[in-house]
Amino acid sequence: MFVRIVKMSFHSKYIAKFSAIFEHKKEFIRNSSGCKLLELYQDKTNPEIFFTYSYWENEQDLENYRNSELFKSVWAKTKVLFNDKPQAWSVDKRVSLQ
Repeated sequence: MFVRIVKMSFHSKYIAKFSAIFEHKKEFIRNSSGCKLLELYQDKTNPEIFFTYSYWENEQDLENYRNSELFKSVWAKTKVLFNDKPQAWSVDKRVSLQ
């Protein structure tokens, strides 16, 4: 399993619009094959910055989602709201070493 982290920054006037898009589509994304978790976070000091964290069974599942009509429609509606280029990371989830 791995984690996909996406940092997005929106014009403040579009935050409510982005939030509505996410609320409407989040269950569809969560139900994508291989998606185990999808969460949205908002920065505490800069409310224009959001992060999505999604857990995927494998990289192919993420690629299948990224090539789906669902992703294409969500991304088309979302990317026009950005005030900065999004950043994304794919990271391995590690077991705690306690």
